Amino acid sequence: MAFVAETVGGATAGCVTAPRGYFQGVRRLCDKYGILLILDEVMCGSGRMGTYFAFEQEGEGVFPDLLTLGKGLGGGYAPIAGLLASDKVISLLQKGSGGFVHAHTYQAHPVSCAASLAVQKVLRRDNLVSRCAAQGARLEDALKSTFAERKYVGDIRGRGLFWALEFVRDRASKEPFDPAIRFALRVRDEALRRGLAVYPGTGTADGLRGDHVILSPPYNASDSEFGDMVRLLREAYDVVETEVAAAL
Repeated sequence: MAFVAETVGGATAGCVTAPRGYFQGVRRLCDKYGILLILDEVMCGSGRMGTYFAFEQEGEGVFPDLLTLGKGLGGGYAPIAGLLASDKVISLLQKGSGGFVHAHTYQAHPVSCAASLAVQKVLRRDNLVSRCAAQGARLEDALKSTFAERKYVGDIRGRGLFWALEFVRDRASKEPFDPAIRFALRVRDEALRRGLAVYPGTGTADGLRGDHVILSPPYNASDSEFGDMVRLLREAYDVVETEVAAAL
């Protein structure tokens, strides 16, 4: 039996972070009942949070038995993913069959592995993980100062260089928009027209309703590029807010 979770929610939830102490409690329960803790850091891992693993920020004692990585592991240069296992898991395999008998066609693909290794070297050489922490704090301030009072922004959440804006019809009640309005998708379209790529999500609230967009910049983006991202996202949002307000 296993408990599986994203350390920081990704595309489905839109950069939702866990309440303080949550994963410490999960770890204790897993230890108490002999349950494996599996953390998915495909989106939030590999340095994006300002530490190489996102779980490093979840408090003392939080350590997964299995951890998945991907996306940032290869920096977009080649498809690659990885699975990390704790000593506890490895020792059980060694005491049993002696190994993990599993393979797939593109396992340990030389080009992908070479690209990923090069990315890891650049992360270390240029101190990009620490930069994610510093730039993430600036991005948080910029997003909150720009969007906190916008009519249809219900939440600004995230960590490091992984942030989301959630859009709601009513800020007080957090009532979501009707899916037919396509709020997040319209923000995506307006942003793309201006040269900014954001990741839209729908169904955030109940599987059908709910809108958010994710901003997950490159680790090495310049200060001016961060400013451009926030400015272009504001312009895109303002267009959609005006259109939606006029139609409601």
